[in-house]
Amino acid sequence: MPPVSLVTGASAGIGAAFARALAARGHRLVLTARRVDRLDALAAELARSAPAPVVLPADLAAPDAVARLVAALGERDLAVDWLVNNAGYGVPGTFDAVDWRTHRDFLRVMVEAPTALAHALLPAMRARGHGRIVNVASLAGFVPGAAGHTLYGAAKAYLIKASQSLALENRDRGVHVCALCPGFTRSEFHDVTGTREAMRRLPDFLWQSAEAVAAEGIAAVEAGRAVHVNGRVNRAIKAAAELAPDRLTSFLAARRSPWRRVRE
Repeated sequence: MPPVSLVTGASAGIGAAFARALAARGHRLVLTARRVDRLDALAAELARSAPAPVVLPADLAAPDAVARLVAALGERDLAVDWLVNNAGYGVPGTFDAVDWRTHRDFLRVMVEAPTALAHALLPAMRARGHGRIVNVASLAGFVPGAAGHTLYGAAKAYLIKASQSLALENRDRGVHVCALCPGFTRSEFHDVTGTREAMRRLPDFLWQSAEAVAAEGIAAVEAGRAVHVNGRVNRAIKAAAELAPDRLTSFLAARRSPWRRVRE
């Protein structure tokens, strides 16, 4: 039987790239996201050269979304071998300028859902003696927080720390857990957050394709790396952020923030 891979946020960007890469390895895909039309189109594409994917639309901001998703897997007798927690987005604006419901939904998608899915699927992986969990975090989890997108870096830092602990807890049971930390990636992310114009001013060498991010992620989790930062440039940025004094990194974060003049 081919391995079964569940990819969240599979409708575009890094999630779709993971789905294509895993399908090319012969995996049977379970695709979930909110946009059903995008999922159906991707499933039809993958079915031409791989086992037909299962489409399970879900809005992970819903309180019962993970429970319903896990139940749907059980109803189809699908034992997940690979879990790719990729679903995510950003909430632009200062913390107090955004209503709590928006923040709550963000935390459900970015923190609660990936944790709950790992908790639900991990026991069976341990019992089988094999499993892979990729938590798509970000370089933002290592660099200082800046004004605007207040909870984004915090959520990604959580995924990094949780992945490190899970990797240690499960390394002797054949289950590899990896926090994948891309930097700027060519996808719809910046269109959704309304930052595309600002991103166009960044040099090309800072960017990676979604396909390159997914390929590195698969290689990293297979190799048993608990944390993988994509690309040499991003690894250099991470190292510089760790070595620089806190006062300097905080100053630089304040200077680069597009929200620094909100209160002025």
